[in-house]
Amino acid sequence: MEVKHIALIGNPNTGKTSLFNLLTGLNQQVGNFPGVTVEKKSGRFQLDQNHSVTVTDLPGTYSLFPRSRDEKVVYDFLTKKDTADFPEAIAVVVDASNLERNLLFFSQLYDLGLPLIMVLSMTDVAEKRQIRYSSSGIAKHFPGVPIVAVNGRSGEGLTDLKKAILKFEHSPRLEKFVDADLIAIENDEAAQTKDAELRFQKIHYVLKTAIHRPAENVSTFSNKLDKLLVHPIAGYAIFIAVLLIIFQFIFNFANVPMDFIDGVFGDFSAWVGNTLPAGVFTDLLSEGIIPGIGGVVVFIPQIALLFFFLALLEETGYMSRVVFIMDRLMRPFGLNGKSVVPMMSSVACAIPGVMSARNISSWKDRMITIMVSPLMSCSARIPVYTLLINLVIPDQEVFGFFNLKGLVLFGLYSLGVVMALLMAVVMKFILKSRDKSFLLLELPSYKFPRMKYVGILVFEKVRVFIWDAGKVILAISIILWALASYSPNDKAERIIADLPKPLLQDSLAMKEYNVMVASIELENSYMGILGKGIEPAIRPLGYDWKMGIALLTSFAAREVFVGSMATIYSVGVEDDEENRQLIDRLRNQVNPDTGEKVYNLASGGSLMIFYVFAMQCMATLAVVKRETNSWKWPIIQLLYMGVLAYLGAFITFTLLS
Repeated sequence: MEVKHIALIGNPNTGKTSLFNLLTGLNQQVGNFPGVTVEKKSGRFQLDQNHSVTVTDLPGTYSLFPRSRDEKVVYDFLTKKDTADFPEAIAVVVDASNLERNLLFFSQLYDLGLPLIMVLSMTDVAEKRQIRYSSSGIAKHFPGVPIVAVNGRSGEGLTDLKKAILKFEHSPRLEKFVDADLIAIENDEAAQTKDAELRFQKIHYVLKTAIHRPAENVSTFSNKLDKLLVHPIAGYAIFIAVLLIIFQFIFNFANVPMDFIDGVFGDFSAWVGNTLPAGVFTDLLSEGIIPGIGGVVVFIPQIALLFFFLALLEETGYMSRVVFIMDRLMRPFGLNGKSVVPMMSSVACAIPGVMSARNISSWKDRMITIMVSPLMSCSARIPVYTLLINLVIPDQEVFGFFNLKGLVLFGLYSLGVVMALLMAVVMKFILKSRDKSFLLLELPSYKFPRMKYVGILVFEKVRVFIWDAGKVILAISIILWALASYSPNDKAERIIADLPKPLLQDSLAMKEYNVMVASIELENSYMGILGKGIEPAIRPLGYDWKMGIALLTSFAAREVFVGSMATIYSVGVEDDEENRQLIDRLRNQVNPDTGEKVYNLASGGSLMIFYVFAMQCMATLAVVKRETNSWKWPIIQLLYMGVLAYLGAFITFTLLS
């Protein structure tokens, strides 16, 4: 039988995703299972020169019987084996260092009569723990199932797996591991408990002859390290220190590539403006599209560093320890340790963070997690934070070695965490439910991170970020340029006509005249009229009408703020100023009424606080609607975060003025 499609399945933390990455490399795509928002990863790999196979990575689950939405998707997938797109083979990834737990799920799949291949992973971990297993001893209890050992970290055994897939033939089961009708007990908890007891009894019998383990209570490296990292006091201190170090790295090591990228886009914009024929299309390119996209691309180094460090924490096994220690902290706030995963994921992007909350079995805990996760500062906020911090925070050292800018960034992230917890307390008393929440978590062994897969993850995340953000930014940049370049009447022309025009030979006066003309044209354009309309509402926050325009456009996506500012402050810029960085342009903006700098500590701090709290991501609101199956919750989310943002920005501006 030719295998064209194979599914990967297994318990969490068994190396399933490592095997998926090993097989597919960068040949991956992410989508959703039909009809649901559960993420589905798929890709292709070559068996040999003549055969390629599609592989689907299913969500991890401990048992056939679902306790969450992710597990329900797995159950539905596995129990509909008569569908046309069902895989010809299912590779079940089994942790060789923890066979007892893993064989429970495997035996359930075996009794369903599915076409299985057992892939023994974590063989290196088993060896370090002095656990010796017999593949043949296991195989005699699961006749007809090929057993292959594969190290997803080193690639050892991958050739054997491909050979097993090439030669795979599925034959009907002659007998079951345990005589039970798994489908009929789907909603019967008592029967499920009884089934698990029977299976563990037989698994214990299997392991007596198929496995040899050392004496209990052997002190391992993981155990020794856990005494420190999950300590009720030291664990939190270490976690805070890790976050602080990450933000210091983000600011200290990203500046050089950021300056280079900014210079490249500035030079390219100037070259386009000077080289192409004068006209609307040239202005659109040089003043709209290039500055808009460049304003986001420049922050790729910082975003890549953030994803890099998050991947390291996950790869080493430390992230699971964070979940464990945070469970103690989250309980008083109406959450549990499982809420940490969505909230930590939201540091990268709130969309997967909200979606990952489906693993929380308690409806109340899940809803609170969904409602507060977007308060965690996501990667889309980094361009905004970075721009404003570089604009109004001095570049100086604190205590001789901490960078003040890095500390401010850490403070903004911490503020989002604190507010998320405070809002969770409020919702704890508003939402009513009798559900009891619990934390079921396995702490994986510590492992040295595989830089290849860290690189794959960073590349994929940055690619998705740039592609998704780029489409929005490109569209909004074009719209902004048009709004800033055209006006509904000839008011600007009349004002300009009344200006005394300097002599051409007076270059300094001519330059001042051109700047004044550009300012008048922008202020009387469609964009200027719109900005002037909302200025009274935002003036108490320290914002002018130009900031207001950027705020409005960034409600589509936060990162659009920087692109919008780049576009707004590029329209009408003289050629000899084209290479000036956006930060320099903003730093030189002066309020014509007061003569003071537009961007100072008060207005910049107010903007930072606004972006910490505001829900400015239409995609996240759409996902919240899908996850809650109602527009009620995203509307509430938009309103309460908007009120927080306005009040927080107002208080900040008032205190710093």
